[in-house]
Amino acid sequence: MKLITFDAFRTLGIPGVRYIKPERMLDHLDEIRAADILLFPEYWQITTLVYGLGKRIFPSLPSYAIGHDKVEQTRVFQAICPDNVPPTEIRGASRQAIDDIEARFGYPLIVKEVKSSMGVGVKLIQSRGELEAHAAEHPVLYAQPRLEIDRDLRIVVVGGEVITAYWRVTPLGGYRSNVSQGGETAYDNIPAPAIALALHLAEALSVDHAGFDIAMVDGHPLVFEFNRLFGNQGIPDSSRRIGAAILRHLALDSSDNDPTPPRLTPRRVRRATLEETG
Repeated sequence: MKLITFDAFRTLGIPGVRYIKPERMLDHLDEIRAADILLFPEYWQITTLVYGLGKRIFPSLPSYAIGHDKVEQTRVFQAICPDNVPPTEIRGASRQAIDDIEARFGYPLIVKEVKSSMGVGVKLIQSRGELEAHAAEHPVLYAQPRLEIDRDLRIVVVGGEVITAYWRVTPLGGYRSNVSQGGETAYDNIPAPAIALALHLAEALSVDHAGFDIAMVDGHPLVFEFNRLFGNQGIPDSSRRIGAAILRHLALDSSDNDPTPPRLTPRRVRRATLEETG
């Protein structure tokens, strides 16, 4: 299998893969046409590679399309698992929207920028004045109540396998649990319903490389989002383990030349034990 990657870091655990800088894509069209699968292209490359050249990519096309926009991602979740989504308001910034958000959630509440990751763009809003100031700078308001939790879960799914699952514990006095924002990791007592939800979403959406962020509220899992390019800080031996899972997944589907990979079927979902996810 001939593999080309556009992200050397993400494919450190995959031997024999050819690296091409994304900006040099058009200088290597013959190699790209001859490749079986293209790994980790940047978002701006997708139209050329998938629709122009008819190539298959990894992560899957749904992983890019759904994971690229927090608003669209939340709407997908609301459609397929509405009971597992936190109460959310997605509104154009207006006086009426501010009134409605304030009436529904009160204060404090959480607002998020539509395109953000690693906890960047997440704000704790304590008053109407702060909400109005945020609305003045953002045309779309994405608001949720502040949940009474001190941690959430990161569950990494690659090719239908749970690679790892861990708690991200919010720093004392903080409101963001992201490891990049100072959150601490813990690997004990990972709840099975959260694992099941992550696997269900990966299968239903054909998402094959994602870090799902899930909170447990009164024993019930709620999904915030997934990140197609998740951080590896909480994954021991991340390059080897993720690289091996990618190769298993690509080998399983290598006979399919459709640039949009097939939906994950039950036989493709390998439910790793928590001992294996470490």
